[in-house]
Amino acid sequence: MPSSDDQPHTRTRLPVAEQSSYQSGGRQARPVRTLLTVLLVVTLLVLAISIANRGKSDPGAAAPTSADRANASAAPDGAGPPPSGEQPVGTTANGIANGFPHTDQGAQSAAANYAVAIGSADMFRADARHTIVATIADPAALAGLQSRLDQGFGGDTAAHYGLDAQGKAPKGLTFVSRTVPVGTKQLSRTDGDAKVEVWSTGLTGLAGERSTQPVVQNWFTLTLSLRWTGEDWKLSDFARKQGPAPLPADQQAATAEEITGAVQQFGGFRYAR
Repeated sequence: MPSSDDQPHTRTRLPVAEQSSYQSGGRQARPVRTLLTVLLVVTLLVLAISIANRGKSDPGAAAPTSADRANASAAPDGAGPPPSGEQPVGTTANGIANGFPHTDQGAQSAAANYAVAIGSADMFRADARHTIVATIADPAALAGLQSRLDQGFGGDTAAHYGLDAQGKAPKGLTFVSRTVPVGTKQLSRTDGDAKVEVWSTGLTGLAGERSTQPVVQNWFTLTLSLRWTGEDWKLSDFARKQGPAPLPADQQAATAEEITGAVQQFGGFRYAR
């Protein structure tokens, strides 16, 4: 028979263990999902803010100085000073760079370019040698330098390489003499004088099929004393010593024809530091 609403309701109480299991399985599921959702939203917001601020500079940080930028671009420890970025001077006299700035870098650039000049094949010809020395020398030191270089490049030295009295190679052969600066080091500088070392490698010899003096490579260091005169750095003295020389590479030497072609096709450079 149908029950009446007037009948008393019966309330059932579950044991404590069963109540906990019932609540965790039913009513607690929704709050846990809500908490996880909130945590996910907060995490995404923090990540978005971090990404947005990553590309912004600190307004309170000081701008990097030129020294800081130089240090940042410097070569690793042990690799030596990095290139300065200064451009070679734009003027020449008798094919040799001149008009160097009255600075440390200007003195080093002058030394590198003068090392190339006094190590060239033209130094073995008297007329060209006199022009070169007159172009790069301090007028007060010109006579002494000219005498030393005449002795160093003429006479027995020229004959050693198979050159005649005019410094010319035998027919069919090409005389090679090039100095290539590897680096410069300033030893001292005052307002009027500078002393610079130029670490160099050089090529010297006769290229050709019948050569008895094949082109060889050598390493040496030139010490050039410079004087500021006539608004330019000029050579006042020089000295040369062997090395430092690295171990030779394990590679096949070029043929006489290849060396001759390279010398005739590859030009030199003006140098700046």
